[in-house]
Amino acid sequence: MPTFNKLSGDRLATCHPDLQEVCNEGIKFLDFTILCGHRTEDEQEDAVRRGASTQHWPNSKHNSMPSLAVDIAPYPVDWADTARFARLIGYLERIAWEKAIEVRWGGDWNQNFRTKDEKLVDMPHLELVLS
Repeated sequence: MPTFNKLSGDRLATCHPDLQEVCNEGIKFLDFTILCGHRTEDEQEDAVRRGASTQHWPNSKHNSMPSLAVDIAPYPVDWADTARFARLIGYLERIAWEKAIEVRWGGDWNQNFRTKDEKLVDMPHLELVLS
């Protein structure tokens, strides 16, 4: 059974308990890594400079504490294999649905939530939808 290494566990610990619950259930069956939970102001602005985010501090869901977003990748990471990202997220979306936790994925920004600034396809990004 896969498990998170210390670095992934530490990153996940910065996330909202609902995201932790979904990821901790998912790792029991699929191997994936936690790339990012909470981002500091410097980390967020660096993500914008690199093109990994369109949101400046403090507008990203990664900027709250606990983080309302988590970035994950199937392990081992192959950035070109978008189908593996989609399968992983689909599996985690199912877990979230079973737990009545509403999430959305950056790989297919739902038009109901999309803003004019969200042009980035963000395959690793999973965030909570809070009512």
